[in-house]
Amino acid sequence: MTVTAAAATVSDFYYGAVTPIAAYLMACLGAALGLRCTTRSLRRPQHRARWLALGAVSIGCGIWTMHFIAMIGFSVEGALVNYDTTKTLLSLGVAIAVVAVGVFLVGYRGGSPLNLGVAGAVTGLGVAAMHYLGMAAIHTNGTLHYDAVTVTLSIVIAVAAATAALWAAVSIHALWSSLGASLVMGVAVTGMHYTGMAAVSVHLTNVAGSSQSSADLVAFLLVMLAGPLLVLLVAAVIVMFDPDMMIGETGAETSELAPAPLFGGDSVFPAREPAEPSQGRTSW
Repeated sequence: MTVTAAAATVSDFYYGAVTPIAAYLMACLGAALGLRCTTRSLRRPQHRARWLALGAVSIGCGIWTMHFIAMIGFSVEGALVNYDTTKTLLSLGVAIAVVAVGVFLVGYRGGSPLNLGVAGAVTGLGVAAMHYLGMAAIHTNGTLHYDAVTVTLSIVIAVAAATAALWAAVSIHALWSSLGASLVMGVAVTGMHYTGMAAVSVHLTNVAGSSQSSADLVAFLLVMLAGPLLVLLVAAVIVMFDPDMMIGETGAETSELAPAPLFGGDSVFPAREPAEPSQGRTSW
């Protein structure tokens, strides 16, 4: 018997603007926490690795959470959608690992164009791998197909977004500037996701009789999201209640004068002159 595959109508906005807005906010939150953690790592050279690790986890969880919140709005007309748990969790590990590579490269070796290019390429390709691994976790009544040109565009966006994020991490330290950078980064990361989703088409081999993912699917995704959301909450508490927040910028300026050495050699970040004391400036 020959089974014919029929193209299905695919939507990324089943719940309207709710999922893209929530996804964007999560991407911004992860980016903002990552930037602040990187700033802390430059001020606290004796704890640089800890802050960079927390920053990588924050950005990685933010990107992954953005992806799967957006996927709550993904539906295939005439089919149910579910996810492979192992691949879903593996995609989270990939997101954190590749972001850590990029963050540690720029955190310890500086923001030279060559270093940023390498770190941005590795991180961007890893973020794209996370996205498409997450898509590979989808099980439905048919097969997913991708438009090669659109996939390539999404990868280019991922690399550009990662490079910009890493540049911001080592270059932007003022509170409001980093918040503005996180908003731009949220646009880039979310744009990469929806560009990748635009490449997707689904050909059904049989019809399940339903045009929307079941409530069990939404419950599954919410359970998957609970852990990363908790991590982001803990990271936010750590950053907000760091002593810099309590004593302001002035007390932290002196520690910026002695950045961590590069593998025991000279510092990769130039020493800065002490800033004039300022009143009322705080940084989270």
